[in-house]
Amino acid sequence: MDLSMKGKTAVVCGATQGIGEATAKEIASLGAKIVIVARNQEKLEKVKSDLDKINGLENDFIVADFSDVQNVKSGIEAWLSKGNSAQVLINNTGGPAGGPANQAGLDEFTSAFQMHLLCNHALVQALLPGMKEAGYGRIVNVISTSVKQPLPNLGVSNTIRGAVANWSKTLANELGQFNITVNNVLPGATDTVRLKSIIETKASKTGEQVNDIANQMANASPMKRIARPEEVANAIAFLASPAASYINGINVPVDGGRTGCL
Repeated sequence: MDLSMKGKTAVVCGATQGIGEATAKEIASLGAKIVIVARNQEKLEKVKSDLDKINGLENDFIVADFSDVQNVKSGIEAWLSKGNSAQVLINNTGGPAGGPANQAGLDEFTSAFQMHLLCNHALVQALLPGMKEAGYGRIVNVISTSVKQPLPNLGVSNTIRGAVANWSKTLANELGQFNITVNNVLPGATDTVRLKSIIETKASKTGEQVNDIANQMANASPMKRIARPEEVANAIAFLASPAASYINGINVPVDGGRTGCL
C-alpha cells in the first residue's frame, strides 16, 4: 500500500495543537513538506521546528486568523505568489461555542459560517490550480459526527458542520475528474483543548464535576474512552495519501463507534 507522500506539499490548518498538530506530524512522517496555518506565530514556529526534525525538510507556516476570511485568503495568496503550490489541504479549525440552536444569535451563525465554510472555500479556490496542474489533489475537512447525528447543545456547530459536509460532497462530484478527492473526517470526543472547553462550560452551567462529565463522554463510546488526537490524524493522513486514490466524497467517523447510525 502506497502511503508515501514524498514530493508532496500539504497545507494543514489549525496545526498548533490537537488534531491539526497531530495530523501535520503524521503527514510529515510520510515524507511530505508541511505548511501549517494558524494565528499564533510563536506556536507555529515551535511546531515547524518539530516538523523539520520529523521529515528533514524545510517546512513552512502561514500566520492567519480564521475569524477573518480575507486574512486567510491574503495569507495563502501571498504564500502562492512566491512560486509555491500544494497538493494536499487539510481544513481544520476550532468549532463554535456550545448552546441550543434556538438561543443562538444571528452573528453566531454568520461567524461560524465564515470561519468554517468560507475560509475552507477560499483555501480550496487558491490551491485548486496547483492540484490540477499536478494531477493530484487531496482535500480533507475535519468536521464532526454531528453531520450524521446532531449533538445535544451544539446547535450552531451542528448547523454549520452540515453545510460543510454538503459543500464537500458537491466538490467531490466536481473535482474527481481531475484526480482530486474531497472527503470528511468526523472526530468523536477527542482529547483536545476544544473538548476541555466544552466540558468546563457544561460543568459551570450544571454544577457537575469535570471528571464526571469527561467519564460520561468516554462511556458514550463502545470503546469506553476518549480518542487521542493521533488516532484521528491517522485517518486524515491515510485519506491524504496515494493509497486512498479511489475514496471520494465520503464521511469517515473516528468516534470509537459512538454514532448511533451507519
